[in-house]
Amino acid sequence: MSAVFTNSTLSSFVRDRTYSGTVHNVQLLQPQLSAVEQYWAAWYAYMANDVLATGIMFFVLHEAVYFGRSLPWFIIDQIPYFRRYKIQATKIPSSKEQWHCLKSVVLSHFLVEAIPIWTFHPLCEKLGISAQVPFPSWKTVAWEISLFFLLEDMWHYWVHRFLHYGVFYKYIHKQHHRYAAPFGLTAEYAHPMETMTLGLGTVGMPILYVLYTGHLHLFTLCVWISLRLFQAVDSHSGYDFPWSLNKFLPFWSGAEHHDLHHHYFIGNYASSFRWWDYCMDTEAGPEAKLAREEKMRARACRMAKKSS
Repeated sequence: MSAVFTNSTLSSFVRDRTYSGTVHNVQLLQPQLSAVEQYWAAWYAYMANDVLATGIMFFVLHEAVYFGRSLPWFIIDQIPYFRRYKIQATKIPSSKEQWHCLKSVVLSHFLVEAIPIWTFHPLCEKLGISAQVPFPSWKTVAWEISLFFLLEDMWHYWVHRFLHYGVFYKYIHKQHHRYAAPFGLTAEYAHPMETMTLGLGTVGMPILYVLYTGHLHLFTLCVWISLRLFQAVDSHSGYDFPWSLNKFLPFWSGAEHHDLHHHYFIGNYASSFRWWDYCMDTEAGPEAKLAREEKMRARACRMAKKSS
């Protein structure tokens, strides 16, 4: 029996032999719920097993969002018109590269990411992450997701920077840098250890949040993970359009920011925002290098004046 309703007996009452029938029953008995809430409640009631319901939902969501967002970039790579927006215009991924990346990512999804996804609901219950309807307000969802973006970006910057040192780069992070000119699918092309450590920022920050506040909804996590996947795939797309988000939000990283990291293999370690690289003086590319050299010369001149 599912705990999606406050009244647990309601789940068995609305459950039908088919999912569509369950949706219909929920719509009749819970008209005050939004359409999304009704479909959500019907799913959990129909499955009658919250562990299985959450596992299937999260796995399908991850696959649909990741590959669904990667597909448009694959199509764009085949259309010469868009080459004018390609950051590394001469480096178009071949079919062989795309196929190799696809096989590796699918294998990773089933062997590395599937197990924690399928066992996530018991952890949610222990932490107090709710799956009940109704959902929290959109203001609450927006605030929590904004916070998760900030916290994940901080985690990603420092862990990613750490992965560029010595043996950690050689034996772990180097796999992700196989493609100096990234494309959408490469977002999760990585060593299993990197997938887990960087992925901890995506899942770990909501866990810390619910441990501190005592409340978080599974729907918020679904929205957060979907947006994070969108951001990851887009930042690896290799394209910078006049309508890209970084053109309207200067602090947003985007593909232009992350492409430089892959091109020069160093700098631009953050995931979503630019301020960590700016403040820590780790921006990538020739312009950033010249700016750092200019700062060093100016600092040397000031020191020379003081000593004289």
